Amino acid sequence: MAAFEKRDRPNKTNLLLGMPPVWVVLPLCLALCTPLQGEVYTALSELEELLDTESVLLQTLHQYISDQEHRIAVLKKHAEDYEKEHSIAARDVTNYLSNPINDYLLVKRLTSDWHKTEQLMQDPYYETAMKNLTQYRELLKFPTDEDLTGAATALIRLQDTYKLDTASVARGELNGIQYSTQLSAGDCFELGRQSYNSYDFYHTELWMNEALNRHEQERSNVTVRWEILEYLAYSTFMQGNLKKALDLTIELLSILPNHERALGNLAYYEAAIKNGTTEIDKSEQPSKAVTAMLDPEERERYHMLCRNENLMSVQINSKLRCRYTNNNRNPLLLIAPLKEEEAYFSPRIILYRDVLYDNEIEVIKRMAQPRLKRATVQNYKTGELEFADYRISKSAWLKEHEDVVVANVAKRVEAMTGLTTETSEELQVVNYGVGGHYDPHYDFARTEEINAFKSLGTGNRIATVLFYMSDVAQGGATVFPWLGVALQPVKGTAAVWFNLYPSGNGDLRTRHAACPVLQGSKWVCNKWLHEAGQEFRRPCDPKENIQETTSS
Repeated sequence: MAAFEKRDRPNKTNLLLGMPPVWVVLPLCLALCTPLQGEVYTALSELEELLDTESVLLQTLHQYISDQEHRIAVLKKHAEDYEKEHSIAARDVTNYLSNPINDYLLVKRLTSDWHKTEQLMQDPYYETAMKNLTQYRELLKFPTDEDLTGAATALIRLQDTYKLDTASVARGELNGIQYSTQLSAGDCFELGRQSYNSYDFYHTELWMNEALNRHEQERSNVTVRWEILEYLAYSTFMQGNLKKALDLTIELLSILPNHERALGNLAYYEAAIKNGTTEIDKSEQPSKAVTAMLDPEERERYHMLCRNENLMSVQINSKLRCRYTNNNRNPLLLIAPLKEEEAYFSPRIILYRDVLYDNEIEVIKRMAQPRLKRATVQNYKTGELEFADYRISKSAWLKEHEDVVVANVAKRVEAMTGLTTETSEELQVVNYGVGGHYDPHYDFARTEEINAFKSLGTGNRIATVLFYMSDVAQGGATVFPWLGVALQPVKGTAAVWFNLYPSGNGDLRTRHAACPVLQGSKWVCNKWLHEAGQEFRRPCDPKENIQETTSS
């Protein structure tokens, strides 16, 4: 049974109506939620180890069941549920973990579901079993509650970005393609609960409605109907629909007539409707945590491009060309010229096909995997690196002297750009997590970001070279919202663009984003080249209008 708490203060509407304050109760103790740093959901490569963890837990569980025959009926049901999904994953681990729904279910199995299993194991053999599990937690990778929150949030992000129907996602469908096991009523309930914890009452209502529908279809229900109704009633109320909240509360009380919170809420809803109040005061809604806010138009264009909706004019698109080039007879390219494809004219965005080979990709991934850490963003005020919800991935950095492959990539970057990599940053390798994405951002430091790259002493980021190291079945595009450009991740392709004008002013048109990965695993690596050392390789342009190109 879940813990509950009352709101901190009476609703203003009650006082305006002249009624005694009646507490409308939150159906969860949000105050107890302590943020942790997740280490699993931020990279798909990390999730592979969870299947090993799950395998060990299954062995422990089976041994425990054999010692407790009189509990076999309950515990075996849990084991069968775990094992069914684990066997599906074992057939093709990579394909299984490429699906965000499977990733969410995997994390959920090893967090909330496993907690319930541990409670069922309270018996004479419990102490020994728990001792083994404690040892496993020290040796194996386990997800945290933040990983569960992150995996759930990722599914909801995908639902919004790609306009996925709630019922379809619950059926295991992504954009009309059946990928995975269906979600149970309990799985949908957990998604609704995670949305509720984020004060996202819109998605709480969507997923609690789906949980309610599936609860009616399933014979054996882990989640109780009254609990779904309580979340559903409150989330409906918080969206201003008192009449529906009242009806749901009445249904809840038909199941549990003495439910104290529901009785209090019933009195409040009835009084509010009687006095003509049909909507709640929006100022009474709890405020969400502050996150990076995007311009609504930019967000819409970002999402449209992620959905492969065309925003580029026919006039521009019809003039884009592809060609072979040796970039002014670069010695490295005379025998094997580059396959160059124009993606945009101004700013010039170029795709180079087949410039990273499979064996090189495997070397880079093998080197990076043990070093992967949660990707960070730079605080423009302090210059410090910090985690952000708008960037979900893990990254590692490789030096040229560590392997000839990394050194060769640097030489190839010089051939593609005509710039030197002597002042560039190390090769960054990135693996995106469950629904991994990076909201619209600039690669260069803007005028007010005075501390950015200060420690490097090499100036601003003049250019970006982004290598795609995997194909992605759905999603994962690199998009430039204001240009209408969407670059689909194709293994072995590199995207190149200049972040700065020749004067050194930042090009605001290069604002770009990484779309959430809907299906597949996205690996990229990139080189950021800096201004220092480029003076004669990319000199100032006397034709540039400095006033027009001055960054804001």
